[in-house]
Amino acid sequence: MQLEIITPDKKVFEGEVSEATFPGAEGSFQVLKNHAPIISALAKGKMSYTDSNGKHVLVVDGGVVEVKENNIIVLAEKVIR
Repeated sequence: MQLEIITPDKKVFEGEVSEATFPGAEGSFQVLKNHAPIISALAKGKMSYTDSNGKHVLVVDGGVVEVKENNIIVLAEKVIR
């Protein structure tokens, strides 16, 4: 699955991941390979993803996430590592 995390200032991450978890506006949710298409608002909170180097945790300050055909695009207001 391909994950791309973008803020107004820069591209924070782009790469292959096995899973990702997001702080959705209606509650936290996880995305795995072949997930159904979804668009969700993001609340302020912890987002995580697992790639070949292990698990990574970031804090997002709102935004939007789109999942479609094993591609995840996160448009975040702000990301803190």
